[in-house]
Amino acid sequence: MHNLADDPNATPSVVTPRRSGNGHLVGIVLDLILPLTVSVGLILFGTGLGNVKEAFRPFLLLAGLVGGVMVFLAAPLLWHIRSRRGAADLLSRRVEMMTDSIRLLRDQAALSDDARRVLNRQTERNLLCRAIEEDIQAQAWDAATVLCEELSERFGYRADAEEFRARIDMARSEIQERRVTDAIARLDGLIVQRRWDVALRESARIGRLYPDTPRVENLRQRVESARSIYKQDLERRFLEAAHGGRVDDAMMLLKELDTYLSENDAEPFREVARGVISKARENLGAQFKLAVQDRQWATAAALGRRIINEFPNTRMAQEVRGMMDGILSRANTGASATAVAVSNN
Repeated sequence: MHNLADDPNATPSVVTPRRSGNGHLVGIVLDLILPLTVSVGLILFGTGLGNVKEAFRPFLLLAGLVGGVMVFLAAPLLWHIRSRRGAADLLSRRVEMMTDSIRLLRDQAALSDDARRVLNRQTERNLLCRAIEEDIQAQAWDAATVLCEELSERFGYRADAEEFRARIDMARSEIQERRVTDAIARLDGLIVQRRWDVALRESARIGRLYPDTPRVENLRQRVESARSIYKQDLERRFLEAAHGGRVDDAMMLLKELDTYLSENDAEPFREVARGVISKARENLGAQFKLAVQDRQWATAAALGRRIINEFPNTRMAQEVRGMMDGILSRANTGASATAVAVSNN
């Protein structure tokens, strides 16, 4: 019963056939010795070696020969019968072992849950420990923690459960710290790119993903502080460019600064911005007039487009619109003449 239940490969089926085959051969030899001896004796008497009458010798000789032939003919049949009997014995032993196993299962089924738990205590503990290991490898922290509670409360292995909890906390902390570090690095990349709205959304997402990590508590303030510092730097550079007479730089900075300033924030910069805009418009108008006077029609066309796009509601823009058709026509004619001259050369 124990061999079949615990190790099916150790059943007599592996060893018994070889021993039973030798037993069959010995049994057949023993079964044939007596009739073979009688047959040989009859033959000997029939051939005159024995002390018998002359009239009985032919009958003894015939009987001995017939007996010997029957012995040799019976040998395969005896072998088959004994082989079948050995196989039947083997099958009977296996059936008996299966019956014992079924009886054991029936006895266990009749036990209460607590009794079966006691009997299978070690097996269930090993399975539970293996399941916890698999959850740790799969980073299923919550599932592994629940199994630790089961190991501690149901089976009483509190020391093992505490060891597993320590491993879970350490592994989870290491992986979470690495993920938080990667997430903050991505956030810093957005700050460097000055994608403030995207950075604010990312900071909120990181806070939702890792609420228990102190490193994510002030990420929104981090983004807002970086934005405020960059805004102050823009304001400083704009004022320096405006006071230094670098009108083009001041206009470029003013366009970028405009996206950071609210109505109230823009108030201190209005006068400076008006002066910069007026100076930029005057410079652009002067460059346009010089290009027209020098008949640089392509340059005049480019400057005219800038005036119309950057100062669309000014009187200068209206005057430029009235001149653009002629300027563009002359610019196209000049370009065609230049192309012909180049081709001729």
